[in-house]
Amino acid sequence: MSDYFQEDQAPQKAYDAHLMRRLLGYLSPYRGRVFLAIVLLAVSKVTWLAGPYLVKVGIDEGIRGGNQVRLYQVAVLYLLFLGLEFLLSYAQTILVQTLGQRFMLDLRLRLFAHLERLSIRFFDRNPVGRLMTRITGDVEVLNEMFTSGLIAIFGDVFMLVGIMIMLLVLSPRLALVTFSLLPVLAAITFYFRTQLRRNFRQVRTRIARINAYLQERITGMEVIQAFVQERRSLERFCDLNREHMRSHLETVFNFALFWPLVELIATSSIALILWFGGRWVAGGEVSGLTLGGLAAFILYARRFFQPLSDLSEKFNIMQAAMASSERIFGLLDTEFDIRSPAGPRLLPTCRGEIEFEDVHFRYNPEEPVLGGVSFRVEAGQRIALVGPTGGGKSTLLSLLLRFYDPDTGSVKLDGVDLRELPLDQLRGHLALVQQDVFLFPGTIAENIHLGNPGIDAEDLRTAARAVGALDFIERLPAGFETRLHARGGGLSTGQKQLIAFARALAYDPAVLILDEATSSVDTETERAIQSGLENLLAGRTSLVVAHRLSTIQNSDRILVVHRGLLTESGSHEELLARGGLYARFHRLQFLSHPAAEADPSLLEGGFQEGDVDSTSL
Repeated sequence: MSDYFQEDQAPQKAYDAHLMRRLLGYLSPYRGRVFLAIVLLAVSKVTWLAGPYLVKVGIDEGIRGGNQVRLYQVAVLYLLFLGLEFLLSYAQTILVQTLGQRFMLDLRLRLFAHLERLSIRFFDRNPVGRLMTRITGDVEVLNEMFTSGLIAIFGDVFMLVGIMIMLLVLSPRLALVTFSLLPVLAAITFYFRTQLRRNFRQVRTRIARINAYLQERITGMEVIQAFVQERRSLERFCDLNREHMRSHLETVFNFALFWPLVELIATSSIALILWFGGRWVAGGEVSGLTLGGLAAFILYARRFFQPLSDLSEKFNIMQAAMASSERIFGLLDTEFDIRSPAGPRLLPTCRGEIEFEDVHFRYNPEEPVLGGVSFRVEAGQRIALVGPTGGGKSTLLSLLLRFYDPDTGSVKLDGVDLRELPLDQLRGHLALVQQDVFLFPGTIAENIHLGNPGIDAEDLRTAARAVGALDFIERLPAGFETRLHARGGGLSTGQKQLIAFARALAYDPAVLILDEATSSVDTETERAIQSGLENLLAGRTSLVVAHRLSTIQNSDRILVVHRGLLTESGSHEELLARGGLYARFHRLQFLSHPAAEADPSLLEGGFQEGDVDSTSL
């Protein structure tokens, strides 16, 4: 997998044709509008070029020739061209800005759809804040490229070519004087191009770090306040902002040098034109160069450096766009670790048989998590997974949901390897309830059906009633339409857990997965939701991870997972009679250390190296 976020660097090329072709591909559905925008831009620049030439005619034929009618005609014609340029520029601006917004819409949808398909491993490694920067800030930079850079470049090129033609028509000798300063301008532009590219890269990197830091700290604000880390967090945030400020000020410094230098060159060209052109007109040394022609030449020369300056600015926009496009396409090119097979096997109905065959897995190459786990679950069985924290219980559930794939071995559902099933069909047969219930901002109803059109209002009530959530929901002012704050703020832990149970039941899964679903509630609340839990588990295969043995004593089978191995398997009574790890766990919770029920970490001290049976069951 590409881990490009770790460095977050921009491309080293000033212009990448491959990236540009990919970017232009997003405009292909709108190629007709793009062509129209370019045509409108070209025509508006042609009307703009007519102004200085009309000034020449007005001076030579109207003022010096003493022809007031001609002067009046030129003035009216000048106003008409200005009006036409205004209308064309207005239409072109509306069209280009509309294209830019459609481009951002398409690209952001593409990015988000891609993110939704990436594996959990990807999100383990990449901060949310940086991902948000890709979808917001970097896409906005590309929008600026299309609206103020790419299409506008055509207008600058049209204007530049047109002005050069007019300068050569008015006076080839004077045109060469004007062009003599172009090498100086090119050298300055080349130097600042390198500097500004480095500045843009640093600014984008720094803002991504700020976003990542903000997301992490805001999410963990309770921990920060509980451990009095406000000052330290603020100091680190201050350091990140200072780095961003320094990078941004370097950009400002280079711009502050670049633009005055361009203006100095433009002004110098005007001085040279006045010096040589004024002498040639006064002395009649250059045939065809009139006073009106000199005035028009000066206006054209002044405008000649404007598109050159604009092109330099567009180049800077393109620099930033190349940096952003590199990061965006780096995200879009990230391969899916977990994907549906090309030729999937279909499983329209699911009995709920589960089998793990010699499963090995590790999150990192140097840290094995599972070392050859094998077990089978019959349809309708209730299986409990117990063991110390970090032993591999939640990893087994993640493999069953195919958040990850095993390094070796296989996980099967109804005898079919999970890697042979379509992801949507596989997960459609499973439902997950976690310890940390995640509720979205929205209504209670929306948090239960999650937009599934197959779940109607009656299904919601049935699911809520079955798990014991209907009473407290109906006591709320708006019932199922009560709007929740972020992560279910305003509800108790037990109420959020009941909503999660109702969500799972509403989807009517063949296999239910509970990952310490009641460990975050107190004992009294746990007893209150036991009946809902029983209704949820009835008639379906279930895998339950629990530290509290009181919640899993009635399971058909209990699996003890320790240090990546399956060390014991049997019913509650059988495991107690065996006197092994489970029995020791039971004694810690109910006999020797009653407080261990509230602190499962005490379990670690009860396991010794010699307790582990390497034989998988």
